[in-house]
Amino acid sequence: MITNTQSGTNIAEIAPGIYRINTPVPEIPGGFSFNQYLVVDDEPLLFHTGLRRTFPLVQEAIGRVMPVEKLRYLAFSHFESDECGALNQFLAVAPNAVPMCSRVAAMVSVGDFADRPPRAMNDGERLSIGKREILWIDAPHIPHGWETGYLFDTTTRTLFAGDIFTQGGSQNAPLVESDLVEPSDAFRMGFAPIGLPDSWAHLSDSEPIIEKLASLGATTLANMHGSSWRGSSETAASMLRELGRRVAAVPVAQ
Repeated sequence: MITNTQSGTNIAEIAPGIYRINTPVPEIPGGFSFNQYLVVDDEPLLFHTGLRRTFPLVQEAIGRVMPVEKLRYLAFSHFESDECGALNQFLAVAPNAVPMCSRVAAMVSVGDFADRPPRAMNDGERLSIGKREILWIDAPHIPHGWETGYLFDTTTRTLFAGDIFTQGGSQNAPLVESDLVEPSDAFRMGFAPIGLPDSWAHLSDSEPIIEKLASLGATTLANMHGSSWRGSSETAASMLRELGRRVAAVPVAQ
C-alpha cells in the first residue's frame, strides 16, 4: 500500500503483525531504499527509525496501521543516521517510547544522543512485548559497527537483519523467496570501482557470530535495504553462512 504518492513510501505486512515501511530513493545511482519495521503488539516496537528527514513519511505510514503515540520501543541495530536519525522525533510524539539498543551503543552514543535513557539489551536477553517474545543478539562488526546487534522475534521466527543482506535498487518487492546472497554480494563489491572499501568490517573471528545468527532458525529476514525474505530456516542459515564465507575470502584491499 502506497502511503505517500510523492515519495513512493509504502507499507506491507511481511509476517503476522510485522510491517515493512519502505521509501525508495531512485536519485541514488542504481537506486536504493530504506526500510523500517513496525511490530504490532501490546507494546509496539519500531526497528529502525529512518533518517531525520524521512520522519514525516515513516510517521505517516505507521499511522495507517496504528496510532504512532502508542509506540513503546524504538530499536535499531547500530548507531547510524538511517538507523536512528529520527529517534528523538519519535520520542517526542510517542511519550511512553524508549530507545532500544546494545549495551555498547547505549554507552558510547545513545545515552548522550537520545532525549530519554535507552533500554540497553544484553546479548541473549529476551523481552516480552505482549503476545510475542523478542531476543537480542549482539553481533559486533557484522557487517559493521562495534555496537551492532539484532532482534529476533521468536513467535514469527523473524530476524531483523539490518544491513547484512543489503540490496541495491529502488523498486524491490516487499517480500521475496529468492536467493539474497548474489544481490547482496554484488552490492557489497560495488563500492570498489569508485575507490571505496566494501561495507563489511572483515573480522578475523566473524564465523562464530554468523553461526549464532544462522542457528536461530529464522524463516523471515527483515532487511533494512531492499526486499525482505521468506523461506525455510535451512535456506536462511545457508545464505548467512555463504555470505559470511564470501566476505572472509575477499582481502580488505580489494
